[in-house]
Amino acid sequence: MNTTTIKKFIEGIPKAELHLHIEGTFEPELMFKIAKRNNKKIKYNSVDELKKAYSFNNLQEFLDIYYAGANVLIEEQDFYDLTWAYLTKVHEQNVVHVEIFFDPQTHTDRGIAFDTVIKGIYRALQDGEQQLGISFKLIMSFLRHLDEASAFKTLEDALTYKNWISGVGLDSSEVGNPPSKFERVFAKALEEGFITVAHAGEEGPAEYIWEALDLLKVTRIDHGNRCLDDDKLVERLADLQMPLTVCPLSNLELKVVTDLKDHPIPKMIEKNLLVTVNSDDPAYFGGYMNENYLGITQALNLSKKQITQLAKNSFKASWLTDREKEKRIAQIEDYFQNNH
Repeated sequence: MNTTTIKKFIEGIPKAELHLHIEGTFEPELMFKIAKRNNKKIKYNSVDELKKAYSFNNLQEFLDIYYAGANVLIEEQDFYDLTWAYLTKVHEQNVVHVEIFFDPQTHTDRGIAFDTVIKGIYRALQDGEQQLGISFKLIMSFLRHLDEASAFKTLEDALTYKNWISGVGLDSSEVGNPPSKFERVFAKALEEGFITVAHAGEEGPAEYIWEALDLLKVTRIDHGNRCLDDDKLVERLADLQMPLTVCPLSNLELKVVTDLKDHPIPKMIEKNLLVTVNSDDPAYFGGYMNENYLGITQALNLSKKQITQLAKNSFKASWLTDREKEKRIAQIEDYFQNNH
């Protein structure tokens, strides 16, 4: 199948994105614009110089620059502009539903109020739904390199916005910060009615995925690559049809895989795992949803049928109602029938 045909097919298929850090959509151009507006210094002299810095050897190197970039976000309008830029971008890529992470501690730790952060993000999401037709859910992530007390404080801040926040997650430096560190925080979050998810098995071991399932009672595993190290775990994930929100270009950029040709997605599909494709931190990792779909399709020679299955999975794994899921999946089936 030629590149133009497959590219066109990917561009047209409706998709949901379930693993996206809003702070990770911060394009250099917007970063400079907001830095200037807020009179904040960036240690890079130009957009090009900043883009050149987006070359990482591991998760920590990326996180260092990610947190530095977030420093220029100060006013509610900054968070609005960041979110709106992402929504307009993915609207062009036929992403019709998003479930996005935000990291309040990245901002509250430097004196920005929780209210400022969430109000800007939420207002943009509402505008995106009204003006672009993109439905959404919001997930608040705890930073796992910080302590339990900080996570509890953040959860407390979130209670005022329970009707805005659907779930809580766990992200940042994985190795050495197992899910068990936050078992009590997640128990409290569940008690308050939040859905739970967690990053596990990206750089950390398969054991962390077990902990996320058993201790944090998650309904989705973010990443989950390392599940393939443990046959019993794979069996359990397949039985549960536990969604895995996999991020191919992120895995490549952070050296989780050295070549997309070695990406575990085909093996995951083969083992009946509920795999979805997502962009993670697209501004830093060289691509949004369509670039991720195209990257793995070309590297692994996926068929239109496999691409269609991945798009269907993105809705199956979402927190939309059953009726909404059925509607979206039917649209994808129609699209496949008309374009294969």
